[in-house]
Amino acid sequence: MNTRKATPDDIIPLSILFDAYRVFYKKKSDPEAAQNFLKERITQNDSEILVCETADGILAGFTQLYPLFSSTRMQKLWLLNDLFVDKKYRGQGLSIQLINRAKKLVVETNACGMFLETEKSNAIGNALYPRAGFSLNTNSNYYEWNASNY
Repeated sequence: MNTRKATPDDIIPLSILFDAYRVFYKKKSDPEAAQNFLKERITQNDSEILVCETADGILAGFTQLYPLFSSTRMQKLWLLNDLFVDKKYRGQGLSIQLINRAKKLVVETNACGMFLETEKSNAIGNALYPRAGFSLNTNSNYYEWNASNY
């Protein structure tokens, strides 16, 4: 499997994976909105989307990272926001391959690291991330504010 940066040519097949990812998180399927969202991210260059591609050119998985900055460290920091592998390709180490490519991005951009959030109920992710070298941060509280509540 080849892991590489997504291009505009990947938008349609990537949007299928992205829509399945959203459905996994109990969101309503919306392939058109998924395609538009990814097109914006890629054309505006405001996220890094990495894809895992089979020898036949089929996209089997992806990860999407957003750049942030750490004021206290005065360095770039990446948010690994999305990680998904198609059911047909699970169990082959693609998630680790995508995470390793994301780690390479962190190093290439002189960032201080990356972080992620996953639901406590995501047993697969909660088993995967420590194996991939992530540490659970028990020293911080995570708070959220939603504009829909305003």
